[in-house]
Amino acid sequence: MNARNCRKCGRLFNYVSGPPICMACREALEVKFQEVKEYIRDHGHVTIAEVAEACDVSQNQIKAWLKDERLEITEGSGIELECEKCGKPITSGRFCEKCKNNMADQLSHSIEKPHAPKPEPKKEAHDNPKMRFLG
Repeated sequence: MNARNCRKCGRLFNYVSGPPICMACREALEVKFQEVKEYIRDHGHVTIAEVAEACDVSQNQIKAWLKDERLEITEGSGIELECEKCGKPITSGRFCEKCKNNMADQLSHSIEKPHAPKPEPKKEAHDNPKMRFLG
């Protein structure tokens, strides 16, 4: 059992995976996420600061949802998010498509692919040490 204290409320809980928060805080965070999502849907082009103030959520939490690709920035929005590698504007996540593809290519080239087994040379019949019967 992996017991931890919740990062939000301090209660002791059985940690399994994900962010180190208890189920009650996780459920409350999900309710806040739905509230933020509805607010953005209803009000269109708003900034992170406006959403954070209206929904009583931290700006860092909204940025985390954007990086986790749970929220996406629409065209012409006041919210700006940049690729962590090249700085290009993106709508969600941490990296632009070009950087994602480059990292995937680098990773696939760094992993050694299994080689096909080399066929063993065939032995000629007279090289075979087995016993033979002659006519």
